[in-house]
Amino acid sequence: MSSGGGGNAVLRRVGNRAESLLRRAQKSHQLAFVGLLALTVTVSSAALAMPSFIPTSILVIPLLLGGLLLRFRPLVLLTVIAVAAGAYVVSERVAGLPKTGFVVVLGLIAWIILAGAKVRSRLGVQGTRGETMLMELRDTLTAQGELPELPAGWRAEQAIRSAGGASFSGDFVVSTTRSDKVLEIALVDVSGKGIDAGTRALLLSGAFGGLLGVVPVEEFLPAANHYLRRQDWNDDFATVVHVAVDLGTGEFEVRTAGHPPAIQFDAWSGRWQTRDADGPLLGLVETPDFVVNRGQLKMGDALFLYSDGMVETPRRDIERGTDRLAGHAERLIATGFKGAALELVDEIGGPGDDSAIVVIHRKTNPSESPDCATARPGFTTKMQRRKAAMLRYAR
Repeated sequence: MSSGGGGNAVLRRVGNRAESLLRRAQKSHQLAFVGLLALTVTVSSAALAMPSFIPTSILVIPLLLGGLLLRFRPLVLLTVIAVAAGAYVVSERVAGLPKTGFVVVLGLIAWIILAGAKVRSRLGVQGTRGETMLMELRDTLTAQGELPELPAGWRAEQAIRSAGGASFSGDFVVSTTRSDKVLEIALVDVSGKGIDAGTRALLLSGAFGGLLGVVPVEEFLPAANHYLRRQDWNDDFATVVHVAVDLGTGEFEVRTAGHPPAIQFDAWSGRWQTRDADGPLLGLVETPDFVVNRGQLKMGDALFLYSDGMVETPRRDIERGTDRLAGHAERLIATGFKGAALELVDEIGGPGDDSAIVVIHRKTNPSESPDCATARPGFTTKMQRRKAAMLRYAR
């Protein structure tokens, strides 16, 4: 037992040492280049000295590491040296072994690595830092869409599904509360879908999240339109449904910009009502006029915000899709619409388009504990991230 534990301790020390060297190499480009050059010379010499045990293909390893650690110009130099060393090593092998083919394959691998490094160099980063930076940006901006904690008697849920199951979506949600009295939510649908719209959605998510709760409620859509006009995106645009709910009285205001209307469930009559609030697409008109639709959420009522991916398909118009959405949501009345957002996205959302929905429910029993949920594939909530960090620390 003690020897096994000692061996594990040695392995851990070696792993920690290797990780430390890798971090230092990522920070020091000169150190990384010198180390990989030394590795190339070492493995080339070993392949010459022990041809029966060490294949010449081992030279691929420095190339792969160089693609992760080096900038483009040092990588080009390392690639030339590695290919030249591989050609020399192969030329010294016994006759009958494929030589030209190996050099060609090694050159193709080097070209693939250089092509990937050239793309990353446009970002000014090397290796996987660009992907890591993009993921961190995605998580940071997505955190703005996490619904705030609501007082007792209210529940809010959201769910977003990207076309093709990608982590990026053209649909996003930003939300905030004003002095814990007014809940503001904006569901935005950027033109395009999936990864194609993801970069524009990331930009707008940060901008709209900064506007929400700062500018007056009636000025949010005009300010968002002004920001979008400044981007000069030609034919690209965005649609928005924006709602502000007074958490004390239940009174709300809905405004839309080229977006499908919100729908309200009236618990007292059992009917569904469309909350139309016509407004032009964001980014197309210089000084648009956005109509407001006012209403009230009584106990048991619910308000649904959704993107066109939930109700529109090439074979189904928005009105029929909205009726289908309301019909499916009606089955969830008995559960108090708990988990409704995720179920509706899975069951109703179009398979070839981004789908998003937000459900705001005023509970029948105000004494129930507050509830708020976010469901977005590929993303974790703040509480989940804290729990994961605590588990890692405990281990």
